[in-house]
Amino acid sequence: MRNIAIAVAVLIATPAAANPPVEAFGMLPNLSQAKIAPDGQHFAAVQALNGKPAAVIYKVGAPPGTLPVVVPSGEGTVDSIDWGKKDRLLIRLKTNERVYGDNRIRTWERSIAVKADGSDLVVLLKNFPSLRNNADDVYIVDKNLDDPDSILMPLFLKNIVFKSYYEYYDPYENFRMDLLKVNLATGEGHIYATGNYKVADWITDGHGNLVARLELTLRPLRHHLYVYDHGDWKPSGEYDAEADNGAGAVGLTEDGKAIALLRHENRDTTALVRHDLATGDETGLLFADPKYDVMQPIKDEWTGRVIGAMYAADQYEYKYFSEENQALQAGLEKSFPGLSVHATSMDKAKDRVIVAVQGPRLPPTYYFLDRTTHNATKILSAYPQLTEADLGEMKPYPYKARDGLEIPAYLTLPPNKDARNLPTIIMPHGGPDARDVVGFDWWAQFLANRGYAVLQPNYRGSKGYGRKFTEAGLHQWGRAMQDDISDGVKKLVADGIADPKRICIVGASYGGYAALAGATFSPELYACAFSFAGVSDLNEFMFTQRSDTGKDSQGTSFWKSRIGSDWEDADKLKAASPALHADNVKCPIMLMHGEGDTTVRLNQSQIEYQALKDAGKDVTFIRVAGEDHYLNFADTRIRMLKELEAFLKKNIGT
Repeated sequence: MRNIAIAVAVLIATPAAANPPVEAFGMLPNLSQAKIAPDGQHFAAVQALNGKPAAVIYKVGAPPGTLPVVVPSGEGTVDSIDWGKKDRLLIRLKTNERVYGDNRIRTWERSIAVKADGSDLVVLLKNFPSLRNNADDVYIVDKNLDDPDSILMPLFLKNIVFKSYYEYYDPYENFRMDLLKVNLATGEGHIYATGNYKVADWITDGHGNLVARLELTLRPLRHHLYVYDHGDWKPSGEYDAEADNGAGAVGLTEDGKAIALLRHENRDTTALVRHDLATGDETGLLFADPKYDVMQPIKDEWTGRVIGAMYAADQYEYKYFSEENQALQAGLEKSFPGLSVHATSMDKAKDRVIVAVQGPRLPPTYYFLDRTTHNATKILSAYPQLTEADLGEMKPYPYKARDGLEIPAYLTLPPNKDARNLPTIIMPHGGPDARDVVGFDWWAQFLANRGYAVLQPNYRGSKGYGRKFTEAGLHQWGRAMQDDISDGVKKLVADGIADPKRICIVGASYGGYAALAGATFSPELYACAFSFAGVSDLNEFMFTQRSDTGKDSQGTSFWKSRIGSDWEDADKLKAASPALHADNVKCPIMLMHGEGDTTVRLNQSQIEYQALKDAGKDVTFIRVAGEDHYLNFADTRIRMLKELEAFLKKNIGT
């Protein structure tokens, strides 16, 4: 067992200087996704260059000031990176394009690979001539093949035919997921195992051998696990995918004798369980928490086997199954008390480690740890222009909803201000299948730095708190979910923290919907509302979802379960659509939306804008060319923060 102790400088608050510029908060993270090469001699990361995410490669031990190798990405946007078995880095790129003869925008994905020194760039799967219009969701399933240059990766092969706007293609007829063997040196790929339209994932043993595959049926929504046995696929288990909220098989266990499943059927919180390969039985828990869902498994990045679980209480927590890995985690937590810390990447020998540390007043900061010497070297901070003095304290702020349900929430207070009678921002998260945690949030911290208290409520339906909490939010858009947010506002006012005349609701995606719903259905609470990429017309949103993916697709089924059907529940969806009740609005509203958004179409903000204009309301609409749903570009983030800051100053002051 190897323990760890790191000498860490104590964070000392310094007197506050002038506010940092907007760019210090709105820049893309200076470093993210740091991953070390298998031999420990290089590490790669996604780094912000010229306002775009770029893949970069650093040489371990290079003299200070040595610049990294920057991998050219062309017109694509870097989405993710991963190392192969040798010294080749795989980079996944995304591109938004308008479909010929169609108004809709589609996101296409492709992958490239380079050597650790940045040379020998190849485009993967170039022997699939139609791939650029047919592939997405590229990731590595297995990198430990006998051929060290090759990996296994799944690939959706689509044969989409876009019909008229009022027709829907059947997803059963138009794609299959194969498992491909791809050579990272040549770019060529070959089918390793043939799937079908039901296959959702492949599981191998970490050495290139097939173990299992997961299939999904939509009518009803169920997972089916098949185990590979000498050339045959034998059924090994069937699970209610609806009850499990999309969870399923996530990988082989460390001992290689079972499949790890994410499940919460017959329990409240999502757990990691063992599915025995020999018997097909569920044979026990790998990890479960009585209050919080397992958010995702932790996998060994070289074998793909499940070695731990991550969940979120107030901050992210990491639980490992082996004594050695848990000792490393305990040592890191001891070295960085009160902060969220974990090992993000290790070399194959597990001697060299990338460590990520963060807290509300510490932006994500990366360290390089040599476990043979116990020496740790700081690499980079994700937001290097920000200091502790620039950032506000963030603390849990739970409260009771009107029906008695406890709503977890977090309150960030402006630095160097008394928490009394403050101008306040209510900032519900997107998703809504997501949640906020105690940690660094560039948007919330910008607002706190400018003098605002920021409340982030994890309203019912938020992820991570168990099935009952999630199900309490079903079909509650604009209803109980919105009441939870309103009750948080009232709690802040009652506690004397918020000035009731200076409250603005701000959000993106579902948070943007909640901002519009707040201004529309609880107009007495808010002095202004800001929505980035928010939904405004629920019937139109559901219609577009069916049109884009098919009336029986998994995506349509998911949204139907969360929102309701634009057929059966049309009246309820109308009642909860802010754009259809614009007359209720009393405060100024600002809308922003990326023209390349494929998640919430631009027309949602267009509908809201037109409805508010027709009603004679104070509304501003800013269209952002080239931006998608996720604020992936620094120019958009900076512009958004500048527009928001001016909007807030005008309507609620500072």
